[in-house]
Amino acid sequence: MLKNFNCSQILFIDIETVPSYYKYEELPDRIKFFWDKKSSQLKQDSELSEFNYQRAGIYAEFGKIICISAGIILPDKNFRLKSFYGDDEKKILLDFKEMLDKYYACEDKFLCAHNGKEFDYPYIARRMLINRINLPAILDISGKKPWEVRHLDTLELWKFGDYKNYTSLDLLTEIFNIPSPKDDIDGSMVAKVYYEDKDLKRIADYCEKDVLAVAQLFLSFKNMELIDPAKVITT
Repeated sequence: MLKNFNCSQILFIDIETVPSYYKYEELPDRIKFFWDKKSSQLKQDSELSEFNYQRAGIYAEFGKIICISAGIILPDKNFRLKSFYGDDEKKILLDFKEMLDKYYACEDKFLCAHNGKEFDYPYIARRMLINRINLPAILDISGKKPWEVRHLDTLELWKFGDYKNYTSLDLLTEIFNIPSPKDDIDGSMVAKVYYEDKDLKRIADYCEKDVLAVAQLFLSFKNMELIDPAKVITT
């Protein structure tokens, strides 16, 4: 099936998220109440809500998007990257939606992310609704048949129907001999870099490396030549 996909019709994406409030004690009382309920359902070594709060950024109800990076393989084999990042989540989402509406509304265009079906796509859609933004067509999957949903997922492709485990992007890049995107920071460090170091550019650079890694992994699945690092263009 992969041979039927034209790589230049695929937008590879990744997002970076953080808790809406950095520390548990900063939460408004009502949000804290709901987080405590959520925390009690999480399987952690500690039952403390404060301990579990470090995971809050992965839940769209308690987190926010600070960066969306996207990349496309051009016909000349260049790989063009663009990032939407900042403190204003609504602006990030509106700018990303504008790009999707302009270039990815056609039925022959696809999104691709690692674990995108479980995380990136629903997270973006939920945060758009929370910010009162109409969903772009490619993210609005309500009522669509499975084959009408234009979402690709390198994790799902790797599973080959096996739903028993999760394989990280970092592990897959290692076994496919793709440069690791985790050579500076990893996901567990993003909140600190954002709230304490206030280094959004560093986060965007990390997010772009993930996007490139997803594209390289997809090409590996198709047994195609990888993208030359010299042909990566950031706009």
